[in-house]
Amino acid sequence: MSFIDEINHANALIVGASQGIGLGFVKKLLQDERITKVYATYRQPESASELIALESENPERLICLALDITDELQIVEIVQTIRTEVKKLHLVINCVGLLHDSNLQPEKSLRQLNSENLLRYFQINSIGAVLLAKHLLPLFRHGERSVFATISAKLGSIGDNQLGGWYGYRASKAALNMFMRTAAIEYIRSSPKTFVVTLHPGTTDTRLSRPFQGNVPAEKLFSVERTVSQLLGVIEQLQEGDSGKFFSWDGSQLPW
Repeated sequence: MSFIDEINHANALIVGASQGIGLGFVKKLLQDERITKVYATYRQPESASELIALESENPERLICLALDITDELQIVEIVQTIRTEVKKLHLVINCVGLLHDSNLQPEKSLRQLNSENLLRYFQINSIGAVLLAKHLLPLFRHGERSVFATISAKLGSIGDNQLGGWYGYRASKAALNMFMRTAAIEYIRSSPKTFVVTLHPGTTDTRLSRPFQGNVPAEKLFSVERTVSQLLGVIEQLQEGDSGKFFSWDGSQLPW
């Protein structure tokens, strides 16, 4: 039985839901009658038009909130807003991640490193997630099973790193894994019914991966819908003792 089946009125929060995997999770959860409320965050309204349109179509179930994950005060405000409406969250998935943008590309060699870009990777890919863990704790402190999952990447596995390169992205995802592992240990003491996990989604056909899909075999490039279904399957099958672990899209455990 899924942990959601055990709950009468489950509430979910998708962080980073304006597009890609995050938006896919929102769409999937809105189809799930077990989920009563879906909170979804976006950073900029101009890139969240599809998400905001979904809110207008589902005004009773979907609540969209603006959030820059690098601003702790905004995280505090979002949590306070949610707490005025519901007392519990049962599923939180943090989908925020940065790989590239117009001013930033993954580094192929040491020559391309600069501290400004490295700090940006860490702020978005690592620090924001652990600040969420800090401020969401009160909404997880209840007697029902719950999950706090963060999208990580196999590239953040130190043990699996055979090719090098992509310094900032790799290191920030490795830091994310350590932050979540450490938070999981504290959650076991303070919110023992909550599973804290990191998830590798596989290469998914999104804006984040598009410039790097050239060498990906067709069978290894997942649609957003497939990725979301696979990751929800992993989440629903979590067992006692799985909190603090790093899972791939197929449910296998990845090396740190």
